[in-house]
Amino acid sequence: MKLTNKQIQFLRGQAHSLKPVVQLGANGFTEGVLAEIESALAIHELIKVKIPAEDREELTLYVEAIVRESKATKVQLIGKTLVLYKQAKEPKIILPKAK
Repeated sequence: MKLTNKQIQFLRGQAHSLKPVVQLGANGFTEGVLAEIESALAIHELIKVKIPAEDREELTLYVEAIVRESKATKVQLIGKTLVLYKQAKEPKIILPKAK
């Protein structure tokens, strides 16, 4: 899903008060973690994922893999916290209209 700048700004505001609901463990990005992310996205639509990577390259690889496998949209990355959005079949978050 392609988001406009206005929609991304709106989602950033919505995500501000959220706590991370999924955290990658010592095993990294596993099928279990992917299942948790997909489940959380189906329930909440907008989530934060904590990625305890050692360096920037590792963090970038995790982010790319999570976005690709979950088919979610990356809203932003702050430090080691990734904000993801995936619209549910019955949307809970009403996005501003795209121009």
